[in-house]
Amino acid sequence: MKDFDMCPRFEAAVGLIGKRWTGLIIEVLLQQPQRFSEIAQAIPQVSDRMLAERLKELEGEGIVDRHVYPDTPVRVEYALTAKGRDLAPVMQALHDWANSWILVPTPK
Repeated sequence: MKDFDMCPRFEAAVGLIGKRWTGLIIEVLLQQPQRFSEIAQAIPQVSDRMLAERLKELEGEGIVDRHVYPDTPVRVEYALTAKGRDLAPVMQALHDWANSWILVPTPK
């Protein structure tokens, strides 16, 4: 039997998007550009330290753009780049799959 060869690009994509909190951050930013505090409020379970780390990783991958507005006080917004916005159909497919197959436990 032939060994299965995993596509390195696919493996890297799943590794990136599959990191804890990354998908939720992308989901929030698909709505519109957001400030750090708005993202944190939308995902209250993530610590500020972890959110900052994930945003920095996504920025390094060219998925998120960090824009600093020279207001007083300084205002920083995060937005998806074209590369990040291209994840919209992937996220929708994941929503569709989850709605069909993932059961959410009901509170007791």
